[in-house]
Amino acid sequence: MFAARRYLPSIAALTALEAIDRLGTASAAAEELALTQGAISRQMKTLEEQLGLPLFRRERQRLILTPAAQDYVAEVRRALAILSAASLTLRANPTGGSLNLAILPAFGMHWLAPRLAGFAQEHPEVTVNLSTRLHPFDFATSAFDAAIHYGRQDWPGVDYLKLMDEEILAVAAPSLLKSPLTTPEAILSHPLLQLESRTGDWGRWLAHHGHPGARPTGMLFDQFATMMQGAIHGLGLALLPLFLIQRELAEGRLIPAFGAPIRALGSYYLVWPKARAPRAPLTSFRNWAATQTT
Repeated sequence: MFAARRYLPSIAALTALEAIDRLGTASAAAEELALTQGAISRQMKTLEEQLGLPLFRRERQRLILTPAAQDYVAEVRRALAILSAASLTLRANPTGGSLNLAILPAFGMHWLAPRLAGFAQEHPEVTVNLSTRLHPFDFATSAFDAAIHYGRQDWPGVDYLKLMDEEILAVAAPSLLKSPLTTPEAILSHPLLQLESRTGDWGRWLAHHGHPGARPTGMLFDQFATMMQGAIHGLGLALLPLFLIQRELAEGRLIPAFGAPIRALGSYYLVWPKARAPRAPLTSFRNWAATQTT
């Protein structure tokens, strides 16, 4: 049951409030929303009466929201974004059955995408919508049903299905490294590439090979795809997931720098919010994903 309906303003009034906050004047909001300035002013007067407090102060020709109203409009903006996303989802699949999934770009492209056709064949009633997110987020304020997570089981408020452990391999372009190194510490005489979110990987790799305590620095990248291209073009040695570079190894664009692949610190998981009852599309996807785990 919603709170008292008298505290639920109209969508038109909330949209006008959000536009005024963003644009600064009632006239600019009116132009954006294809309304008259008088209509905007009447909506704001009704909204203030409904909420029982002033929302603005005037500074020259601009309307400035009060501090309390600024907090309020931030929540309004999130709510409007959720409603807009829900409407787009409905239009994309009017018969129902959509699944909004947040993915990691490299994993989504190289592990998930090749398998999605199989899911579509098994579940033609489900439309999967994919969006990239690099870090954990709050499911309560998003339209996502589930997400792909890398690391440990440290995302609060979610359930987990492990999809895959990760193995990483030290690689380089043949133009940079004519043949594999003979000792692990020899990497320190070459430029190194590393991911912003995994700056300790080279130190852990050296510790695995018997040289603990080192924390070498290197050129930073925010995604594996760009780091892999940097390695291919000879910018330095890189630690890359084995599932990502199979073709590059087979075609000789990358070669192993030293040793065999080693187990990475984290794993890949499908996660979904504990507090939300799973919808049928999520249940179907989760059951299918359980058959794809390696």
